[in-house]
Amino acid sequence: MLIKTSDTNLVKTFLSKLTLPKHNSHKGQNGRVLIIGGSSLFHSASLWAAEIASHFVDMVHYSSTVENEKIFLSLKKKFRNGMVIPKEKLMEYVKEDDVILVGPGMMREGKEGEYALNIVKSLIESFLEKQYVFDAGALQMMKPEWLLQLKTPAIVTPHQKEFEKLFGISILDRSLIEKEKIVKETAKKYKIIILLKAIIDIISDGNEVYLVEGGNSGLTKGGTGDILAGLTAALSSTNPTLISSVSSSILLKKTGDKLFQSKGYWYNIGNIIETIPEVLKENIL
Repeated sequence: MLIKTSDTNLVKTFLSKLTLPKHNSHKGQNGRVLIIGGSSLFHSASLWAAEIASHFVDMVHYSSTVENEKIFLSLKKKFRNGMVIPKEKLMEYVKEDDVILVGPGMMREGKEGEYALNIVKSLIESFLEKQYVFDAGALQMMKPEWLLQLKTPAIVTPHQKEFEKLFGISILDRSLIEKEKIVKETAKKYKIIILLKAIIDIISDGNEVYLVEGGNSGLTKGGTGDILAGLTAALSSTNPTLISSVSSSILLKKTGDKLFQSKGYWYNIGNIIETIPEVLKENIL
């Protein structure tokens, strides 16, 4: 199914599938997300994921490498919408939270790369039934066969080169029809949901396939993938994972459309984070 963000009626119809917070809900009933990410080099990536998630869930918990945690704590003057949790309590929060996002800003080499590899492996082995979203550094360090161990289908959010790195299949120069077929087959093989980030996003759970077209070149900025991962994790805490993945793609591209009207291509990550809730409100309420 092709969804163009310019098709307002189709966008509203799809986004209407998302669950709104119930008027009589209590703290914690509208989602709890744990984000594991960041590094000494890429500390902002996981912060962006945490910022967007904080708009949509009741609680965001954050854990990072020792090298990055000090940096993130210093950023608490700006980010007050979640909790930085100590390493020794990480597994307690994994048990408690609805969705675990792993990978934004994680390193692919050195001591921090080794940490990324070990934490993904440990989480999968210890918590087979948790809902995971794997992104960025996690995708570049993990083995695809690990995904088959999970009892709850994970969401993976690769760009085209990360897809090749993880699954060993080059798709960069393939036609859209070929990419669609490969994504569907790979999702079915590994029993996961794939959200392939591209000019036209391709999302599949191995049965259904959605193509999302829209946005503009302003979305090529570093950080949009981290926002997409954080948004997908947040929506998945209270919604079916396929609907959440497609909705996140729609919202990010639709936000690019909206920002283009006032800023052209020259909007930044902060603009995107602040505008996504507005776009959802305009298309769901």
